[in-house]
Amino acid sequence: DKINFPSMQILSALIIILSAIIAQSLAGFGSGLVSMALLPGVLGVRTAVPLVALITSTLEFFLLIRFRAAFNLRAVGKLIAASIFAIPIGVLALRKLDEKWLLIVLGIVMTGYALYALLNFRLPRLEHPAWAYLAGFLAGLLSGAYSVGGPPAIIYGSCRGWEPAEFKGNLQGLFLINDVLAIASHAVAGNLTPQVWTGYLVALPILALGILAGAW
Repeated sequence: DKINFPSMQILSALIIILSAIIAQSLAGFGSGLVSMALLPGVLGVRTAVPLVALITSTLEFFLLIRFRAAFNLRAVGKLIAASIFAIPIGVLALRKLDEKWLLIVLGIVMTGYALYALLNFRLPRLEHPAWAYLAGFLAGLLSGAYSVGGPPAIIYGSCRGWEPAEFKGNLQGLFLINDVLAIASHAVAGNLTPQVWTGYLVALPILALGILAGAW
């Protein structure tokens, strides 16, 4: 297939990606939320999802090196275990469902998390391990379908009272594993199209710039 990205489309996508990378470099999360709030309108949801998975996994690799001392595998082990089963389901949904319904569900997820963040809900401390499996399953499902696995994991971490450094380290480890599994699932499903790889290669200089800007 011929690969044709109009110049304004490329510029818009790169600005969105740069903003997303800086957000996660600063906060430890948010690249998927920022990217997937805007990129589907520029590239389409089926191109945006695997592209964001490739970009964010590269970003998370470098951020995990930066926060490796704070990463606690035991704290996220149950989340990872549950997400392994959910990610292929999410990728299958991306492949099979009508794009209109995919966007509607994405909008609900984005709006729900925005309300949670804006209203600053006080949630109880979660002790039972079942909550970790539930959060991990939802994070995996959203990672596979939308590359937006952050909200369930962020809410779970907040309810567990993770310290800021541990929060950033744990999230990078969880997100990186989820994104690598999602990329493998996208490859099996045939979602890593030439358009996706072209977008990733074009975005690499912006990725480097965003990491440096966020670190500064």
